[in-house]
Amino acid sequence: MSEPHVAAVGTSPFGHTDLTGRDLFGAAVVEAFEGLPDPADVVEAVYVGNQSESYERQIMYGTLLAEWAGLRHVPAERVEGCAAAGAMALRHAVEDVRSGRRDAVLACGVEKMTAGGTAGATTALSAAFDRALEGRSGVTAPSQYALLAKRYLHDTEATERDLARIAVKNHANAVANPRAQFRREVDVETVLDSAYVAPPLKLFDCAPITDGAAAVLVTSEDVAATLPGDAVRVAGVGAGTNNIAVAERNLAVVEGAREVTTRAYEAAGVSPADVDVAEVHDAFTVSEALLAEAAGLAPRGRGYESALPPDERAEGWTATRLSTSGGLKARGHPIGATGLAQAVEVYEQLTGTATPDRQVDGATTGLLINEGGVADAVTVAHVLIHD
Repeated sequence: MSEPHVAAVGTSPFGHTDLTGRDLFGAAVVEAFEGLPDPADVVEAVYVGNQSESYERQIMYGTLLAEWAGLRHVPAERVEGCAAAGAMALRHAVEDVRSGRRDAVLACGVEKMTAGGTAGATTALSAAFDRALEGRSGVTAPSQYALLAKRYLHDTEATERDLARIAVKNHANAVANPRAQFRREVDVETVLDSAYVAPPLKLFDCAPITDGAAAVLVTSEDVAATLPGDAVRVAGVGAGTNNIAVAERNLAVVEGAREVTTRAYEAAGVSPADVDVAEVHDAFTVSEALLAEAAGLAPRGRGYESALPPDERAEGWTATRLSTSGGLKARGHPIGATGLAQAVEVYEQLTGTATPDRQVDGATTGLLINEGGVADAVTVAHVLIHD
C-alpha cells in the first residue's frame, strides 16, 4: 500500500474557445508538468474523464490523449460517468497508486461542449437519464433538476431568492479565480430577473456550457518527494450510485451523496467540521444546497443558507468555505473535466497557491464532491489533506 498524493495540477482556459479537445488537454498538461520531468519519464497510466463522443465525434480518448502527451505504450482509457467522469478518473488514478500497482498516474478530463451548441449539449446530457422510464418523455437536465428544486422549496423554508444568493456567491468567488469562465459579479435581482429555464430554475441558476480540460498527476509519496513543488495527500475516497431515475428517489435528499461523503470522511479519519474548503457540485443552485446537507456541512433543510454570512446561518453549519473557485456555476462546467477542476482548486487552496483574494488562510483539509446524472445518480468524493 502506498499513500497517493496529488503532485501537480493544470487546466486549460474554461469557456467558449476555438481549441479542440486535444488542444484543451494539451494546455492542461503543459501547465501541470511545468518544471517537472517529461511525462514520458514519469507517467505509467492515463485515465480520461469524458462525457460524450457526440461533441467532436471522437472516441478513443485514452489513446488520443496519451499520444498527445507523448506517452506511448502506457495503459490509457476513457472513463464515463456523465458529470462525475473527472472524479472517476481521479479515483482510478488514486486507487492504482494506493494499491502499489503504479507509482505515477495521470488523471485528466476534457469536454468540447460548444462543438454541439446548446441543442447538442442538451441532447448529450439527456443521454444520462433512464431512457425507458424518463428519457423518452423528452425531459432535459434543467427540467429534472427543477423537480428537485420544487420539492426542496416545498419541504424547506428556502425561496427562489435563497437559491439566487448561491449563484451570487459563486459568481463573486469566481472574480478572484483566473481560471473561471465568468469573472464578473451578479446581484440577486439579476438572477431573479433572468428567464426561467425550467421553473423555479432560471438562467442564472444553471451552470454554463463550457469547453475545458484539467489534469492531475497522482503519485506515490516516494515519487512526490522527488518532484519539485508541494504535494497534497489523498486521504479518503468514497464512490457510489443511487437510482438513475429521479422518479425512484426522495427528491429533497441526495442520500447517495451522503453515503459517499461519509465513506470518504471515515477513510480520511476526519469529520465535516475538519473541512476547511469544499468544492461542491453546483450544476444548478439547488445542487449546492442539497450537497452541503449531504456532506454534513449544513443541517438538514438549511443548505440553502450557504451564501449567508456564518453568523446568519442556522446552528449546525460548519465553517467550511464552499466553492472558492466559483463552482460549476461561474468557474465553468466542462462536463468530463469538472471533477478534476475541483481537485485543482482544492490543491491550490491547500498548498497556499490560490490567488490572494480567494486564498483561505491556513486551509489544510479539503473536500471534493462530484456528481453525475441527475443529482447523485453517481457521486465521487475525495478528501485531500496537506500535512
